[in-house]
Amino acid sequence: MPLDLDSYVSGFVDGEGCFCVSFQPSVRHALGWEVRPSFSVSQNADRAQVLHVLQQRWGCGSIRPDRSDNTLKFEVRNLSELAGAVLPHFEKYPLVSAKQVDFDLFKEICQRMQRGEHRTASGFGKIVEAAMRMNSSGKRKYSSSEILNSLTVR
Repeated sequence: MPLDLDSYVSGFVDGEGCFCVSFQPSVRHALGWEVRPSFSVSQNADRAQVLHVLQQRWGCGSIRPDRSDNTLKFEVRNLSELAGAVLPHFEKYPLVSAKQVDFDLFKEICQRMQRGEHRTASGFGKIVEAAMRMNSSGKRKYSSSEILNSLTVR
């Protein structure tokens, strides 16, 4: 039986992947904060072939050691690569678990960023709101109120 690689990738990501949007204080950005969307999937080094297949299939991303759990991590952080490879894949091959909700929010945020909404206070606020609804079991370094109350306008 031939392998449906794209469906396999979605199933693998459903279990081992993460759509994440983080925020970092930044003097280089007009609002004082940088928005960092990223997609990642981890695997033990002895089974890293799937990460290399994914990188080859999508033609983007990087593979690096993840010191937090001694795995390897395939990661895409570039907005145009996210929009060109990651988003279309999961639009065509959706996730089965509740992680689909995180993907939908992630897609919304990436699209807002492509439109430049992260450069305005109101657009940035909508991005923060959407990001805070993602990955409910995860830990956040900054709360939405910490971020939104410290926006600067230059």
